[in-house]
Amino acid sequence: MQCYTELTPPTAVTHSISLPFLSSSANNLLVAKSSLLQIFSLKSVITHNHDGVTAPDTAKIRNSIANGATSHPDSTRGDRLQSTKLVLIAQYELSGTVTSLARVKILQSKSGGEALLVALGDAKLSLVEWDPERFSVSTISIHYYEREDILSSPWEPDLGQCQNYLCVDPSSRCAAFKFGKRHLAILPFHQIGDDLIMDDYDPDIDGERPDKKLSASKSTAEGATADEIPYDASFVLSLMALDPSLSHPIHLSFLYEYREPTFGVLYSQVASSIALLHERRDNVSYAVYTLDLEQRASTTLLSVNNLPYDLFAVMPLSRPIGGALLVGGNEIIHVDQSGKANGLAVNEFAKQSTTFAMSDQTDLNMRLEHSIIQQLGQDNAELLIILNTGQLAILSFKIDGRSVSGLLIRRVTTENGGSTVLAGPSCASIVGRGRIFIGSEDSDSIVLGWSRKADRLKRKRSRSNMVIDDDKDALEIDEEEIEDDEDDLYTDNRPEEKVPERAIFSDADPDGDYRFRVHDSMLNVGPMTDMVLRNSSKDMGSSHVSKPSTDLLTTSGRGRYGGLTIFQPDLRLDVREQINIDKVRGIWSVRSRPSQENASKSDPQEAHDKYIFTSTLAENGELKPAAYIIKPTGLEEIQDTEFDPDAGNIIDIGTINSGSRIVQVSQSEVRTYDEDFSLAQIFPLTDEESDAEPAKVVSASFADPYVLLIRDDHSAVLLTEDESGDLDEVPRGEAFRKGKWISGSLFEDSNDVLRLEYPEDSDDEAGNVLLFLLSAIGGLQIYRLPNLNKPVYSADGLSFLPPFLSSDFTIRRSSARETLCEILMTELGDSTHRSPYLILRSANDDLIIYQPYQSHIEGSRDTALRFLKIPNPHVPRGSTEPLLPEQQNLSPLLQCLHDVGGFSAVFMAGTSPAFIIKSASCSPHVIGVCEAVVESLTPIHTLSCPKGVVYTNGEGKTWSAQLPLQVQYDTGWVTKRVPFGEEVTALAYHEEKDAYIVGTGTTGDFKLPGDEFHSQWSLEETAFLPQIEQGSIKLLDGKTLTIIGEYPLESYEVVTTVKTVSLVISEHTHERQNLVAVGTALIRGEDLASMGYIYIFAVIDVVPEPDHPETGRALKLITKENVKGAVTALSAIGTQGFLLAAEGQKCMVRGLKEDGSFLPVAFMDMQCYVSVAKELPETGLVLMCDAVKGVWFTGYTEEPYALRLFSKSPHHLEVIAADFLPDGKQLYIVVADADCNIHIMQFDPEHPKTLSGQRLFHHTTFHTSQYPSTLTLLPSPPPHPSLTDTSPPPPSPILITTTTGALALLTPLPPSAHRTLSALQSHLQNTLPHPLGLNPRAFRLPSAGSKGVAEGVGIGRGGIVDGEVVKRWNQGGKWRWWGGKEQGGEGEEVRGLVRSVLGGGVLF
Repeated sequence: MQCYTELTPPTAVTHSISLPFLSSSANNLLVAKSSLLQIFSLKSVITHNHDGVTAPDTAKIRNSIANGATSHPDSTRGDRLQSTKLVLIAQYELSGTVTSLARVKILQSKSGGEALLVALGDAKLSLVEWDPERFSVSTISIHYYEREDILSSPWEPDLGQCQNYLCVDPSSRCAAFKFGKRHLAILPFHQIGDDLIMDDYDPDIDGERPDKKLSASKSTAEGATADEIPYDASFVLSLMALDPSLSHPIHLSFLYEYREPTFGVLYSQVASSIALLHERRDNVSYAVYTLDLEQRASTTLLSVNNLPYDLFAVMPLSRPIGGALLVGGNEIIHVDQSGKANGLAVNEFAKQSTTFAMSDQTDLNMRLEHSIIQQLGQDNAELLIILNTGQLAILSFKIDGRSVSGLLIRRVTTENGGSTVLAGPSCASIVGRGRIFIGSEDSDSIVLGWSRKADRLKRKRSRSNMVIDDDKDALEIDEEEIEDDEDDLYTDNRPEEKVPERAIFSDADPDGDYRFRVHDSMLNVGPMTDMVLRNSSKDMGSSHVSKPSTDLLTTSGRGRYGGLTIFQPDLRLDVREQINIDKVRGIWSVRSRPSQENASKSDPQEAHDKYIFTSTLAENGELKPAAYIIKPTGLEEIQDTEFDPDAGNIIDIGTINSGSRIVQVSQSEVRTYDEDFSLAQIFPLTDEESDAEPAKVVSASFADPYVLLIRDDHSAVLLTEDESGDLDEVPRGEAFRKGKWISGSLFEDSNDVLRLEYPEDSDDEAGNVLLFLLSAIGGLQIYRLPNLNKPVYSADGLSFLPPFLSSDFTIRRSSARETLCEILMTELGDSTHRSPYLILRSANDDLIIYQPYQSHIEGSRDTALRFLKIPNPHVPRGSTEPLLPEQQNLSPLLQCLHDVGGFSAVFMAGTSPAFIIKSASCSPHVIGVCEAVVESLTPIHTLSCPKGVVYTNGEGKTWSAQLPLQVQYDTGWVTKRVPFGEEVTALAYHEEKDAYIVGTGTTGDFKLPGDEFHSQWSLEETAFLPQIEQGSIKLLDGKTLTIIGEYPLESYEVVTTVKTVSLVISEHTHERQNLVAVGTALIRGEDLASMGYIYIFAVIDVVPEPDHPETGRALKLITKENVKGAVTALSAIGTQGFLLAAEGQKCMVRGLKEDGSFLPVAFMDMQCYVSVAKELPETGLVLMCDAVKGVWFTGYTEEPYALRLFSKSPHHLEVIAADFLPDGKQLYIVVADADCNIHIMQFDPEHPKTLSGQRLFHHTTFHTSQYPSTLTLLPSPPPHPSLTDTSPPPPSPILITTTTGALALLTPLPPSAHRTLSALQSHLQNTLPHPLGLNPRAFRLPSAGSKGVAEGVGIGRGGIVDGEVVKRWNQGGKWRWWGGKEQGGEGEEVRGLVRSVLGGGVLF
């Protein structure tokens, strides 16, 4: 009984598409990352080309350039550039895996924009649109093609084993979804003119012209019209019903410039085979068919036969080129509408594999497999080719009139940005004129822009009257600026244009060619192939961190993007220094500025903070204020001024009058000071109407010129600055004065984003400062200052935390109210984009985040303000000890940070300290801090700590710190990439020496080795050699991650596995030492058997290089053993310090002798190569798995030495990763297969289905959308403080890494917890809405074609709980309290369970 939860979302982009989605004039990019759908808008900002981006994105954009790839050729000039950035609008976690995206123009949509058609595995389509009223996607329909009546043929492969893809007619008349072996689903869409082709209308023959309305669809539901349903009934055809020759379809796509829906199909009548190339050469054909949607029939327009066998894609081309481009591995062929074909060979194998006539450009030596080709705009006659290596090339056409007569490819040089893309692409989409988005599964996805020197010169000459102040600061003109911004990129009805001259290729001047540079990037930490853990607490040095932490290090990237990625679940501040002030309970920084009279005498350092205010605990237990001035030598207490240290405890400190006046808020009064600390005013907070003791101030909020005070009697006072600079109370209305307010926040809406105005006939004043108030009954009131007579916005249902909050929200009787303690309205974001968010804190320190948006009012052009709840799975860890009385008075806990490390963020102090951080391309994330308690934190900007913070921990010690450099927060964890410039294949950590050992690989040419039995190999003459990996072993410092040692390998030798093991180094003394074991494979071609080596290294101390103390370690080779077959897995085994090695088709146990020999003592024949070999530490229980037969559960004995088979998996499995999962007295085996399934098995000889233990008992199978790469059993988490010493330790979870960049956790659950979470899961599945209309239950069931899935497995008891559903428990409604006291359980039961399955405490 386990729970599967994804700790971080996938980061590898699989699909993308650009379309006007949010509105008819919008330009949006939609990106799919396996099971994550993201919607972006594009924003233009001004950057400088010395970094290509704006802070803090410097590390984000080009952190990965390791091999000197330049982002722009003029990177030394410092010009200002216009860059396009991605801004996230919304994202959705889907209960399905996206396989295709397509845009569809429908007649009516809620937003006025286009719709999105999403194909999901195995054969489902979902049509969605944007709903501006709910600021979310809305599902129009879902189409299911996995029914048995469609897939009735028993000999056809399963859907999961076929290539399924989607394409849509350019005029959106229909969509074609190819699934299965040769099934084609056609989904027609209603368009104007469906019933009559208006171009052929003749009034004399056809009579009166009908109205341009759609006829009612046969599939329209009763009472619905065709205008309400944008599609007609879909139907499924067999491709062989269209044409009997389509027995082996390869690819199809709809074509441009046809009156009826027309698509081109690439197919062969017999299966292509490289082994039978001499018999099946040129067996591929290309045919064009037009569809009759009414008759469900097709007509063949043209056919081209005898095409090369390696063609794999059809790319339709719009005007001015037209026709289709057929892409193969060795050639490109263009076929126009008349069937005329022009080919181009890109390497020397093209002419050897085909007799098709082609132009010769074999000197390019290109490999077009897995490449992406994209037209550079709809009116551009040139295409961009992105190779699998990331290299760029331009494809040009020679056009004679409307006919293509030739093709030419030219590579983009490195100086022009040809090496900007570091790894192979997965998709590409044009996102604007001169902009393209390139998605990748192997590297960061980027927004790439291009410009041409000729265009820039022509543009500048035409603007002779353009004023340029400084040539050096001239703004670069690129293709986005050639036409006006009003031009619609997506307009179909374009006037006929003359073909540009550059479309006719020639030997163009390289200086006039395209130049590419990166505008923005999207983080990708996949694919992960290996991982290790490292205790990083010792890096902290001093004792400023009171909470231990662990680093998770994974390999990431491929090719030139290869490197390492460090994951940290909590944020570790980069401490600069300790401030010598003890017993601090509150701290504030002030950036005082001179008044207007003294502005001319201002110091250039005025941009930095000048003062620090503290509230310290005195010996008598009282809190006393203190003020300090910030100097280069440190803090100096302010004395001999009018600042009174006996004025009472400081509640808050702020400034008004543009920072020239300091405001000190205490419990009973407000004091203002000038910049020289001369007392300007004392404003007492007394109630003149009552003789009772005045209420005390508990919180304050500042927004120049206002100061908001909340008192402990739940009353609110608003002060404002008068003409003389003194504070005066703002007149209060009756409702405001009698209201009971828990918390309040002032927000300056300078850009009028919220659009809150009083009615036009109102005489009320309206400024740009808004007052947000949280009432005692949990309602929201917003006032537009200085008017306090009536609110401009009111929402009484805020405490019910609905997913959509509006002024007309209706409270349901079954809803549960949350106890809210604090409200804060502020902006979150970075320098690229910032947007306002409403943040709430509950009594449990839960953070609830709302995003404001404008919703259209039906029947009106006006909009209404609404709030969308942002998912936040973060669960605060809470306090294990009672707080001191002075700690309980620290209110409020939320602190605005307007510029910390380049971010506008929010910090929550207390026992669960956390930052709320957001970048432009991600949603807000709540990230904890590696401190047990943070009592107070304030932003600070000084010379020694620019854009940093000062905070006080639970012990009253104060530190200045900064956010760590070159880290990112897009995944919800603190992430840092360390680029290597080459692919990392294996990874291990040596804890004793604090060093990493990595196996890396670079790609190089492979030449056949000399062999006496193959003399013909020496006669090979080719300049186009195959590529092969060349490995090496590197030693890295654990702290700096710099390379401090390297061991080269033989030619064509690659590293397959690296492990740190404790081995016996002496037979006599039985002394053991932590050594490094490396397994390699020697690849010598397909005609020779592979070989391997086992290396044993010791990490030794050496004399370090001067000024580089980290170089005091090196690798020392102990032994090198040559074995038959590749070494694919290594593991420690037994208690005597031996090593288990998978050598070819055998597994051997080897021991190290004193003379350096590495002799085997036991072995087992495995019959195939082993992919996984792991031992349950110190038990002799061994798990060995392969990709053919499945799982072998074996045991190792030491007297005598032997490996014995205990049990096998009941079914054949294609095992990718596996590990043990002990849970009390039960031993489970977790297996991840190639179908993205997780299998739970158990060795139980007493169960009747195991045949007395000969077969493992298969408990359940759980489907994930992420391809697994490793399974790692983590150390046991620390026991809860409430457990006694006799309580059993909590079971260890398994950490799962994936190739998509997602981290997942498989947590064992006791029966009671499993029952609780299973019931909660069912409740949420039935209650919560699911994006795209998908079924989360069906999504977790394995597909019918998955290997090793028995009938009924995973349906009954003991299944895996879906943590992706469970972590939505706090998204509003009564289920927030499910499992609480009213349900008969403990109040914190569900909260604690959810925190445990979300990884709380796993890495600590």
